[in-house]
Amino acid sequence: MFAPLQNDTFLRACLRQATDYTPVWLMRQAGRYLPEYRASRAKAGSFMGLATSPDYATEVTLQPLERYPLDAAILFSDILTVPDAMGLGLSFALGEGPRFATPVRDEAAVAKLEVPDMEKLRYVFDAVTSIRKALNGRVPLIGFSGSPWTLACYMVEGAGSDDYRLVKTMLYQRPDLMHRMLAINADAVAAYLNAQIEAGAQAVMIFDSWGGVLADAAFQTFSLAYTQRVLSQLKRSHDGVVIPRLVFTKGGGLWLEQMAGLDCEVLGLDWTVNLAQARARVGDRKALQGNLDPNVLFAQPAQIEQEVAAVLESFGTPHADTRSSGPTHIFNLGHGISQHTPPENVEVLVRAVHAYSRRMRTGTPH
Repeated sequence: MFAPLQNDTFLRACLRQATDYTPVWLMRQAGRYLPEYRASRAKAGSFMGLATSPDYATEVTLQPLERYPLDAAILFSDILTVPDAMGLGLSFALGEGPRFATPVRDEAAVAKLEVPDMEKLRYVFDAVTSIRKALNGRVPLIGFSGSPWTLACYMVEGAGSDDYRLVKTMLYQRPDLMHRMLAINADAVAAYLNAQIEAGAQAVMIFDSWGGVLADAAFQTFSLAYTQRVLSQLKRSHDGVVIPRLVFTKGGGLWLEQMAGLDCEVLGLDWTVNLAQARARVGDRKALQGNLDPNVLFAQPAQIEQEVAAVLESFGTPHADTRSSGPTHIFNLGHGISQHTPPENVEVLVRAVHAYSRRMRTGTPH
């Protein structure tokens, strides 16, 4: 059904196999910093107009790949499609973040929650298949979802939040309600990601964007445990091919040792984490992904190249033995790319990652 993969560097790095260079893709690589994306969004009429149309979702997913030699595509969608399918009424006003018409704030609202019928998310799976076909084997396609905890934050707050007051009030006052919501979210996310895999996603990523706002013991109880509940239900392979699973917790650097115990292949790191130390703390259990500060992309080309080299050097000597698995690195930003980023600076970044990481493997980095 799909063309054979021509560039499997990203997937090999996920599985801790030696690669000729360090693969690179960027969180939010299809986005507002690209003029062609803004034109597509204007045509679609809204963000959800883009995300709910397989044709538009395919168009914008491929836009960054037309410009840059990236090593993976990521499905164009939103982390809040799952709670939207639960009937919470997702909307995006231009220039504002997401908003739910009916937030989940009391026992009655939690009691109504259930894993949604995946047919309500058919537009996402159709987009996955459409994108995979349009890629024609160029690079792998990553599917994704928000983590159970991150979804709960939006579901209770009703929108983004500065202080997480409402969701944390529920967490501390009614942990029973929070656990019920998180269990439903976890099972919904697992079903959602498995359906993406069946539709053609070649790797899946869980974005725990708000895990880092939790207190220490609360992180393990309300975020990590439910991320693991998702992972335990995910398909390990599809059509005989392994499907790597990636987990990214923004602000999760404190808990790397515990996250290393997750049943996944890759841990994503934000820019606050030292890669060399992360490699030592995680050991040989996971590939690592990250973690350039997205604001580096506002600097001059020479400075961007310097910062790219610093990230690659921080990770250290790449794994080179093709007969065994070993420490591998996937280059990414420490969070999503800013909408104000000059597109030409992304070109500098991607080319610098490829060139410098090749030189590191041949022993001539400077």
